Amino acid sequence: MSSAEVKLDEAVAILQRTPETLTGLLKGLPDVWITATEREGTWSPYDVIGHLIHGERTDWIPRARHILAGETKAFETFDRLAQFHESQGKSLGDLLEEFARLRRENVAALVEMNLTTDDLRRKGLHPQLGEVTLGQLLATWVVHDLDHIAQVSRTMAKVYRDAVGPWTAYLSILHDRE
Repeated sequence: MSSAEVKLDEAVAILQRTPETLTGLLKGLPDVWITATEREGTWSPYDVIGHLIHGERTDWIPRARHILAGETKAFETFDRLAQFHESQGKSLGDLLEEFARLRRENVAALVEMNLTTDDLRRKGLHPQLGEVTLGQLLATWVVHDLDHIAQVSRTMAKVYRDAVGPWTAYLSILHDRE
């Protein structure tokens, strides 16, 4: 079943859980799990956490405020690779704590906006996609979280791709999406 409109309480339920989910999955693991990538040019779990932090700082709430302020200019372009310089020298534990703190602040800010159905229909201008609604932005925030949780899990599973032997045939997480 699919819902065409975001429901704030449902969105918040996922957004609040993402830091805890990723912390539970990653905190304290040996480097083999947190630095693994699927192949050259893909992100490790460490990279994903840095990317999520950058989004908390520069994407979701700033863009929501941009829409609510009635801005007609396009959103600032999001640097999808900022984590590669912003995370340098930080431990995964530090990144997980920073992500959890920023997410708590942003969810609180979102709830404090007291958004109405009309607010969710308000429009902003994405620099590549064109016109988008606040509801679409918030739904994307939720799906973006879930996408990266899946990415982290898939990347970690591939550490043992060869070790599972013939069971590879039964483990869809080990097969690249086409």
